[in-house]
Amino acid sequence: MIASVLKIAMRALARNKARSILTMLGIVIGVAAVIAMVSLGQGAQQQVQQQIASMGTNMLIVSAGSQNSGGLRGGAGTTTTLTPEDVQAILRDAPAVHAASPSVTASVTLVFGNQNWTTRAEGTNTSYPEIRNRGVSSGDFFTDADVSTAARVAVIGQTVADQLFPGVDPVGQTLRVRNLPFRVVGVLEARGQSQFGQDQDDTLLMPYTTAMKKLLSTTYIPTAYISAVSTDATSAAQQQIGDLLRARHNLRPGQPDDFNVRNLTDVANTAEATTRVMTLLLGGIAAVSLLVGGIGIMNIMLVSVTERTREIGIRMAVGARTKHVQSQFLIESVVLGLAGGLGGILLGICVSFLLSTVFGWPQLISPVAVAGSALFSMAIGVFFGYYPAKKAANLDPIEALRFE
Repeated sequence: MIASVLKIAMRALARNKARSILTMLGIVIGVAAVIAMVSLGQGAQQQVQQQIASMGTNMLIVSAGSQNSGGLRGGAGTTTTLTPEDVQAILRDAPAVHAASPSVTASVTLVFGNQNWTTRAEGTNTSYPEIRNRGVSSGDFFTDADVSTAARVAVIGQTVADQLFPGVDPVGQTLRVRNLPFRVVGVLEARGQSQFGQDQDDTLLMPYTTAMKKLLSTTYIPTAYISAVSTDATSAAQQQIGDLLRARHNLRPGQPDDFNVRNLTDVANTAEATTRVMTLLLGGIAAVSLLVGGIGIMNIMLVSVTERTREIGIRMAVGARTKHVQSQFLIESVVLGLAGGLGGILLGICVSFLLSTVFGWPQLISPVAVAGSALFSMAIGVFFGYYPAKKAANLDPIEALRFE
């Protein structure tokens, strides 16, 4: 019985191919938009998680300036509340802290021979590879002796190596940073672009003492990166750092902090929540077109009922029951919704791959989103097809036979 009704429904839809395709178009566009938005959103979310995980979930970031002062990651000298001595005290006196690294940054122009390149220079210490989970691919990292003597040595990113030393091994070469000679001792492991589109290989590292004394002429640092002894100890480390810095900075009870300590786990959770909300928002907006497509199905099915009134009367006259007529029109509506959903899924996957390829955006096809879109398309067919099907089933056979 079901196969027979399905066959009749498919034959009825095939009689008006153009109208059936146009009716499905709203569902196709809606489902494609949902699939594309969700896949790109989940891809971005996964990339954020991977990049934060690569930095280590036990990492904390200490920034000069209070949370409301805009001092986060400011340039050297913009805030004067954090010093290298503070970082040394954190490492020495906070039991939950495993490693600590000061960080000062500046934009610099590098020169080697007739090549020049502008990049981001960062002053740090020998704990950088461990805290930031990033070693060297060739050469070595600079040493504690280099830090203590403010040596002019540098570790460069792969982008800098490609721009300044094409076809040449950069290790052992001397480049100029703001007209000061620096010896290249190593090349960092390649990382590629961050989720924000920043080239993580376009960088140069040097001892923080060198950066502070010979490039920036400052005694303060804007940022420090801290590694807790374990992921479970990050909250304890955060509390210990806060208490220690308040004591060192002579802050009275009730006086706001002149620093900010961020737990990378909290940063990861915030980034994940933000991405999830944006994905749901964009997916919700795209889902509105599914409802529009459903209304289109209802309109066309109502037109179909009117056009086929005499056919309905004949079927009832030869023994078709109310449930048979209702099932036929309901199945037609469901087929329209499901076919549109499957077409939209295919189009959405193609669009997400295209956007990912052209713009370099991460994408992740979600089986849940695919299955959910197919089921939702069928549900739209049932919901918006019920009234036309019910109307067809309730037609009076005698009046239907008289309809011209």
